[in-house]
Amino acid sequence: MMYSKVFECFTEDDTKKLAQKFAHIAKKGDVFALYGTLGVGKSCFSRYFVQELVCIEDVPSPTFTLVQVYEADEFNIYHFDMYRLKNDFEAYELGIEESFYEGVNLVEWPEKVENLLPRDLWVFKISTQGNKREFLIEVNNEEKKQRLEKIIL
Repeated sequence: MMYSKVFECFTEDDTKKLAQKFAHIAKKGDVFALYGTLGVGKSCFSRYFVQELVCIEDVPSPTFTLVQVYEADEFNIYHFDMYRLKNDFEAYELGIEESFYEGVNLVEWPEKVENLLPRDLWVFKISTQGNKREFLIEVNNEEKKQRLEKIIL
């Protein structure tokens, strides 16, 4: 059963608050699949998520490195940018399978590796309408639904 919830962000600060709230409900094994067009806010959301859990100011988009790993208190955070990925084999070389079990994953451009993603994940469909950024979040299990319901922007 799919459950969804929509969040509207009108400012950069709204996006920051949303990312911080998700950072605090994240658990080891969570995979956040961030869908959306170029410039929609995937890297922005990821940066604020990482900053909330790791004392680091500079959180670059992994556009060229493909993955950045950060050590949080309870798990590692794997931030993937699959935009430049040529094939699934490259994702295996990055250690994507192990990361799904060892930490929390933020995956930008997940459509590039959809057949590698676990079935039980957080789907973020990010879009913009004028000056508003909309986050449609979908989950498919009761435990994630309960965590999602706790998020209030």
